[in-house]
Amino acid sequence: MQAKIKYTFSGSLWRYQGEGAWYFVSLPKEVSEEIRGNLQWQEEGWGRMKARASIQDVDWDTAIWFDTKRGTYILPIKASIRKKLALEANQVLELSVYV
Repeated sequence: MQAKIKYTFSGSLWRYQGEGAWYFVSLPKEVSEEIRGNLQWQEEGWGRMKARASIQDVDWDTAIWFDTKRGTYILPIKASIRKKLALEANQVLELSVYV
């Protein structure tokens, strides 16, 4: 297993206003700049980078995407995770991302 770098931060859960009911947490700009500066070579199409995420005691495999409009990576929060943890839009979360 390849070693992963852990980033722990807090962020607000927000809902994408376009089609679909996608929810995300934006990674802090400083964290995004560090990841992009050191690991951009791992990105796949559309700025996608494989990752593992953790909120409270729930971990899951996912990906982060670089959002050029925000200048940060965004982490999608699956409906199953939101339901399991009773998460709501605008809630501030403590989470970790491993890349």
